[in-house]
Amino acid sequence: MFKKIYIAGPLFNTHEKRYLEKIARELENNGFECFLPHRDQKGVSEEKLKQLNMSTATKEKIFNNDIDALKTADLTVALLTGQDIDSGTAAEIGFSYANKKPIVAITASERRFRNLFVEGMIDKTIDEIDTLVDTIKNLKN
Repeated sequence: MFKKIYIAGPLFNTHEKRYLEKIARELENNGFECFLPHRDQKGVSEEKLKQLNMSTATKEKIFNNDIDALKTADLTVALLTGQDIDSGTAAEIGFSYANKKPIVAITASERRFRNLFVEGMIDKTIDEIDTLVDTIKNLKN
C-alpha cells in the first residue's frame, strides 16, 4: 500500500504553492504522509527559503532533503501546470520513474500539449484533486 507521497510542482508564486498545499491537505486528511518541498525542509529556516541568493550550504541542504524524500516516498504526485512542465518537477518525475515509483499527475484541468517523454513516465493523469485519493488507491502497488 502507498503511504508516503512526494508532492512535486512549480513553486514560483503563491497560487502554485497554495494548490500544492491543497493537494497535501487532501492526502494528509486521508491518512497519507506527504513531503512538500517548500513546506517540509528540515534544517532550513523559513527566512533562508525566501532568499533569492541562497548560500551553497542552503542549496545543498534543500537538494539533500528533496532527494531523501524522493527515495523514501512510495509514489510521486506532480502538478503539471504552466507553459511547460516545470524543470524541477520534470526532474522529480524522472527520478521517481528511474526508481520504479508510480507517478500521478494533476493538470488542474489545464489543456496543453506537453513534453511526450516526460508524459511517458506518468502512470495516471487526472484533472482535479477530488479524484486523487481514489486514483492512488486504485494504482497497483
